[in-house]
Amino acid sequence: MISIFDISLKLNGFPIKKAKAELNEIVNLSQEEYAVFLENKKEEIVDFHLQNNSFYANLVGNKTDLKWEDLPILNKQNLQKPLEERLSKGYSRKNIYVNKTSGSSGTPFVFAKDKYCHALTWTSIFMRFGWYKIDFNHSYQARFYGIPMDFIGYKKERFKDFLTHRFRFPVFDLSDEILEQFLQKFKTKKFDYINGYTSSIVLFAKYLEQKNILLNEICPTLKACFVTSEMLFQSDKKLLEKQFGIPIINEYGASELDLIAFENPNGEWQINAETLFVEILDENNKVLPYGEEGQIVITSLFNKAHPFIRYEIGDIGILDEKSTPQKPILKKLIGRTNDIAILPSGKKSPGLTFYYVTKSIVEDDGNVKEFIIKQTQLDRFEIEYVSDKALDNGQIQKIEKAISLYLESNLNFSFTRKTVLERSKSGKLKQFKSYL
Repeated sequence: MISIFDISLKLNGFPIKKAKAELNEIVNLSQEEYAVFLENKKEEIVDFHLQNNSFYANLVGNKTDLKWEDLPILNKQNLQKPLEERLSKGYSRKNIYVNKTSGSSGTPFVFAKDKYCHALTWTSIFMRFGWYKIDFNHSYQARFYGIPMDFIGYKKERFKDFLTHRFRFPVFDLSDEILEQFLQKFKTKKFDYINGYTSSIVLFAKYLEQKNILLNEICPTLKACFVTSEMLFQSDKKLLEKQFGIPIINEYGASELDLIAFENPNGEWQINAETLFVEILDENNKVLPYGEEGQIVITSLFNKAHPFIRYEIGDIGILDEKSTPQKPILKKLIGRTNDIAILPSGKKSPGLTFYYVTKSIVEDDGNVKEFIIKQTQLDRFEIEYVSDKALDNGQIQKIEKAISLYLESNLNFSFTRKTVLERSKSGKLKQFKSYL
């Protein structure tokens, strides 16, 4: 079979062969060589942007004798100005890769990568999927993603799917009738792997559980399932493993950067230290030691078209104590900084806390399929949920009791049963949202 994926990247001007060679070199560096490589790359990318990027040079200002920790923290607000004003000398829309972020953090913006940097992104994805014997040129993907709904955008995406050897299951409508159609496709197509948004893949697994069907029995070619873009809870991972009968791999990435962390075959969430440099900072932007929770700040070591240097992605996480510079391990991803609930007592809680609390109770009988939580006032929360039958008083009291135990008492909740939950334009489900 011809390598359509590689060929399409080459035709679009991405030097994939050169990128594969360089990535291979980086992966095979000794610990000492890697330390030198990392320091050189950090220095090189900062010097490049100070000399060739007026947007970045203005941000840094005219400080002399700059140390790494003195460099400004870039955030999404800094980047919300026309792309042309942020590009480095020698780069224009003609010779770069341009895209926009999904805006799941509430702040979408347009970004750019130079073609070599983007080729490295793909090479790093190839390598990690290769850990599970998945080859983008030949393996057939079942893709659980959104899709543009306008005619041209839709056709373009379908054609891209055809070229890149994947079949797309759009995630905007996940009613039982649609999930049944998905199931029929798995009976007739020889998929090698599943890739897509966590919430929609979990919903499909719940449907299989209801019907008492194991996916790898009706589609024995399946080797692995990769979930992305939304939190994967331990209980959901167990459900997926049980209903699919294949390894479930957790990935964490950002379109403007690269794959950030990817579960390796030892079950560790390994950070991509080949093309990125990841730091965890406290609220004063001081670097925290391994094991402590803080803001995730990322530097793209190769992107010359556009600076992503000490870029605050908007997530909170912890690096494992056993991390090394060459092999950092993400111990925990706690969620987005803008998904924090502020309670009447002044206590701050990640929105995920509610999710864990309610999830543990509604999971019992599999009645509730999905839910989202909205904070409308300091002490008021709305829970919208999709279920076979409405929650009864007993279940609601149980949830309220658990919430006062985990969070605080005297919070008011309203529960609304829906037939379908609102997803973002890209098809992601935002599990907690504060309207304060």
